[in-house]
Amino acid sequence: MPTNKGAFKIFSLFGINVYLHWAWFIVAYFMIKYRTHVYTSPIFNVLEYLALFLIVLVHEFGHQLACRQVGGQTNDIVLWPMGGVAYVSPPQRPGAQLWSIVAGPLVNVVLIPILFVLVSVSSHLGWYDTNPNAYELVHIIWEINIGLLIFNLMPIYPLDGGQILRSLLWFPFGRANSLLVASIIGFIGMAGLLILAALIFFVGHDEWSGGWLGLIAIFIALNCWGGLRQALALARIAKIPRREGFACPSCRTAPPLGALWRCGKCGGAFDMFLTRGNCPHCGTQFSATQCLDCGTSSPVSGWVQAPPCNG
Repeated sequence: MPTNKGAFKIFSLFGINVYLHWAWFIVAYFMIKYRTHVYTSPIFNVLEYLALFLIVLVHEFGHQLACRQVGGQTNDIVLWPMGGVAYVSPPQRPGAQLWSIVAGPLVNVVLIPILFVLVSVSSHLGWYDTNPNAYELVHIIWEINIGLLIFNLMPIYPLDGGQILRSLLWFPFGRANSLLVASIIGFIGMAGLLILAALIFFVGHDEWSGGWLGLIAIFIALNCWGGLRQALALARIAKIPRREGFACPSCRTAPPLGALWRCGKCGGAFDMFLTRGNCPHCGTQFSATQCLDCGTSSPVSGWVQAPPCNG
């Protein structure tokens, strides 16, 4: 997944920092240049790309605000050449995950009637004859929004559709198995995208679109591989016996038994909860630890469960 490395902050909204990767400008230049035949003025090519930028941005804010609504943690939004990434950490519950993901495409759904009104107005006012550039721009923005919605809803991990599928599978099959299935389906979808990219590139002689789709397929493959490894790791952790008396403040899961934590100072493995956060090898004290199930870091003292009240 992309990070904000190589990106610069452009603004903050609702306490969320938005970063733009420098490569965005290079891709914008080539995409605008590639579509010079669409309009008679290059200004409208720039407006079209800025509209794409805005649609992607509000889509990512949909993810962020929905994650906050279910009690999750929100971080940055990074806009890079292949789209946007909202860094969110919703509670490790299938319902919370589902809402955090669904909210992004819902933004595109809300935009459909709004943009349809603009399309209808442009047709009613006769812009096709009086202002053809504006007429074409409005119609293309309408198509961009629908195209992004359809593409994002494809059940290919890590696209929104793949993550929605994973969240739905989480209810009956659990966290690890749902991620495993979604990753495998993602590999199948990636293979289909590669075949399509090759056809567009070699048969359709559209090197730009075919190459771009190929890069997206490679990005999907890398994320599916990461999801597959994470799913296998979660499956192994799920089989380990659990320590009673402790629970993650985020996902409410008891920590596994064993020396599964590694000291960042000496590298020694130890059981964080057996030693109460103290490395037995070098004496380093850790005030917080990471849950091996959901990945959330919390104070060690926050893991202690109160004993049940009798009487």
